[in-house]
Amino acid sequence: MDILNAFVTFLNFVFVPGLAYGSQLALGALGVTLIYSILRFSNFAHGDTMAFGTMVTILMTWLLQSRGIGLGPLPTALLALPFGIAATAALVLVTDRVIYRFYRRQKAAPTILVIVSLGVMFVMNGIVRLIIGVEDQNFVDGARFLISAGDFKAWSGLNEGLAIRATQAVTVVTALATVAALFWFLQKTRTGKSMRAFSDNEDLALLSGINPDRVVQVTWILAAALATIAGVLYGLDKSFKPFTYFQLLLPIFAAAIVGGIGNPLGAIAGGFVIAFSEVTVTYAWKKVVTYLVPESLAPDGLVQLMTTDYKFAVSFSILILVLIFMPTGLFKGKSI
Repeated sequence: MDILNAFVTFLNFVFVPGLAYGSQLALGALGVTLIYSILRFSNFAHGDTMAFGTMVTILMTWLLQSRGIGLGPLPTALLALPFGIAATAALVLVTDRVIYRFYRRQKAAPTILVIVSLGVMFVMNGIVRLIIGVEDQNFVDGARFLISAGDFKAWSGLNEGLAIRATQAVTVVTALATVAALFWFLQKTRTGKSMRAFSDNEDLALLSGINPDRVVQVTWILAAALATIAGVLYGLDKSFKPFTYFQLLLPIFAAAIVGGIGNPLGAIAGGFVIAFSEVTVTYAWKKVVTYLVPESLAPDGLVQLMTTDYKFAVSFSILILVLIFMPTGLFKGKSI
């Protein structure tokens, strides 16, 4: 029984949160890796693109709720999500036409585009803060739990109860559907094949008659969709605060680079590597260890390597190690 209690505790506080967080990071990293593959630069405005899309979704969620429109047990934000994606796609397309296109035509070095994206990041962050404010926003409604701890205890007879929040289940299912749709688009559609060809060899793709402007536009739209979905799922699972999405930029880039930037499969794998690393290192293992060892050996301390205040240090450490020892990542993406 103690082993089962330890296992349920592990699921409750490590595996399920890591799975949800990894899904959010994977979607964010996919957006970063798409931009890097097609436009050849690291988009530091991606975190605040997530914040903008989430903000629009929240505002539309509030509007739908005020009119009594909802999805029952599911969050109303899922209904508002297409509006967030559309607004974010419009924003990034305008940004590309007004700002990035000029530097592409000048054949500016990737370093210049990175610096430009930093400027875009600060402008986006300011817009989001100006419109929605700087406070935490909790926009979750519908059912709170898919499985509650009390119900699980009553069913299993264990001391520990497994609790799976509805937002965690929505995150995993939505992420799976999004990834499946993205890979179908890239593998099966003519536009997706054009994007892959453009990413592999830009000169050859242009000689083949592929329209570069169309490829760029579709890339921005897909990146906006991935950013908005990732941002909304993160906001539903935790809460929305504009500056948090700026901080998420580090684990998202770490995920993309660990997996192999430019490689979509690598971005997904990197998201889960970073998420489970952060959760595992910052979790206090005292309760799990207490179940697994004799009472005389039960630890007095928390058995915690780092507090949650330092969780981004885990991402940073992994990022540095990968850049030093494996610069192309786990899945052999483009060298940084």
